[in-house]
Amino acid sequence: MSQQTALLQYTLHLADDALILGHRNSEWTGHGPILEQDIALSNIALDLIGQARNFYQYAATLQNQADPAAAVTEDHLAYLRDAWDFRNSLLVEQANGDWARTILRQFFFSAYQFYLYERLQYSKDAKLAAIGEKSYKEVVYHLRWSSEWVIRLGDGTEESHTRMESALSALWKFTGELFLPVGYEQLLAREGIGGDLVTLQPKWMEKVQEVFAEAGLKTGEGLWMQTGGKEGRHTEELGYILAEMQFLQRAYPGCEW
Repeated sequence: MSQQTALLQYTLHLADDALILGHRNSEWTGHGPILEQDIALSNIALDLIGQARNFYQYAATLQNQADPAAAVTEDHLAYLRDAWDFRNSLLVEQANGDWARTILRQFFFSAYQFYLYERLQYSKDAKLAAIGEKSYKEVVYHLRWSSEWVIRLGDGTEESHTRMESALSALWKFTGELFLPVGYEQLLAREGIGGDLVTLQPKWMEKVQEVFAEAGLKTGEGLWMQTGGKEGRHTEELGYILAEMQFLQRAYPGCEW
């Protein structure tokens, strides 16, 4: 795999992660437990979709440089690829479930993004570094907000604690993939372009354990992990997301707002 191909795949991976989780969070708009938190999660969704746009625009540039006749845009990459072309992690495509599951999914992923973007700011690729720097500022808030909710629910009532434990049981098996590098991540890490996931995992685990200690929760270490999303092998959940998200563009090709 060439460095240019790896960079395209990596950029799509980062974009897909942000888009799919942003879409998932947007499903809560108008349905949050209280108005303030409904708005907070909707704003996080907007941040993630904004990150996705930045990465998709860069990915489109890379693809058009490789094949000028393709004339690819960010809309093509978001709305006209099939599920097996998406490179998002399995964690972000999981169904919302209840508020506890949504919160825990966001916490796991925000902690991952926090350390990834912290590193990406110093990427040898200037465009990735710029996107990482901008996105890092947003993720600082995402992590603080989701951490507070994990503690609030885990150390709350008997029911809220039980729901958090149920969420943990459902989601922990998808966290390992975040730090299991695939080919394009390995190549770019060696070149100082992408984040070195091996060095990021201990930081992520330390943060998770710190928050879980306050929440009265325990990690699921040692459990078997699901993988494949970063190479295009997904759960059925992604198909449902794309059927809804891509319908308008596929039904009315070329439509614009």
